[in-house]
Amino acid sequence: MLYIVFTTGRCNLRCGYCGGSFPPNLVPWNVKYEIEDLESFLLGDEEPIICFYGGEPLLNTGFIRKVMNRISDCKFIIQTNGTLVKSLDADCWRRFDAVLLSIDGRREVTDYYRGKGVYDKVIEAARWLRKIGYKGDLIARMTVTEKSDIYLDVKHLIDTGLFDHVHWQLDVVWSERWRDFNWWWKNSYLPGLKRLVDLWVEKAEEGTLLGIVPFQGILSAILRGKPLDRPPCGAGGTSLSILTDGTILACPIAVDAGWARLGNIRENGRDDVTGKVKIGDPCLSCRYVDYCGGRCLYAHVERLWGEEGFKEICRLTISLIELLLKCKEKFQELIQNNVIKEESLFYPLYNNSTEIIP
Repeated sequence: MLYIVFTTGRCNLRCGYCGGSFPPNLVPWNVKYEIEDLESFLLGDEEPIICFYGGEPLLNTGFIRKVMNRISDCKFIIQTNGTLVKSLDADCWRRFDAVLLSIDGRREVTDYYRGKGVYDKVIEAARWLRKIGYKGDLIARMTVTEKSDIYLDVKHLIDTGLFDHVHWQLDVVWSERWRDFNWWWKNSYLPGLKRLVDLWVEKAEEGTLLGIVPFQGILSAILRGKPLDRPPCGAGGTSLSILTDGTILACPIAVDAGWARLGNIRENGRDDVTGKVKIGDPCLSCRYVDYCGGRCLYAHVERLWGEEGFKEICRLTISLIELLLKCKEKFQELIQNNVIKEESLFYPLYNNSTEIIP
């Protein structure tokens, strides 16, 4: 199981799409429980995965060190904005199985939303992690907005040669409505996805598999005949979030949603809280559900853009799935002919907090 562990509700940035720190009354800026409480909650899980989260998790490196020292038999992940990486010692970094650095693509896009100079700091962080010998999965985690060009921004991050994988999430549902989301995805995003898929196939034919998480995750489900989790991030089922006061959430972004509050690690065990909130219809009745898993639990429950907005995002997701369904036979052929290795295509091998579906 994946445990998304908040280290703080505080952040040192005020990005345009999230606004910075959580209010302390929702996510306290300091951890209020003991490490032993977390350790007890994980007891009996033979394959625990801890993802440090925030706020900006590196604003509480002391807590991170304590958890890593106390709970050693565990996969460790961190999602960070990348501006404070040197505040955690190199020995800790080398123990992480996956590191997700937030960067939105090209400098002008990243700095527009995250602040001037942030792009350079994240690139410097990625280079520093490689320099100190970090050999785990280094993932560029993008937020895609109406200023994004999905082809140019993903290709840019690949071309840096720094990242093993690139993943993105669309800035939809919990943000304000875009000026014209419908126009953007049909005239910018979808054409860009087509170019990106063409590039992905072209490189695969040459024996190079570009680490594009949504493509790999969806095609893995298609080729293996193994449906994605519902939702694909595992929220509320194979993934639980733990706030700094010990509150257990089904979803890490649902800090103010009553439906997402499942209990507290000091009072409840895992069996008490898992499976309480699930994806339902219309997703379960959709023929694409095996390849998208309902996309997002928060969006499914909240419907903040209304029914039509919800359906519009579904149409976009289906368009991505259909692009990858067309690649099925090509990749079967490439695997059969040993042009690419089957094991390199299937991703992720464990829940590494990349949600797969943008």
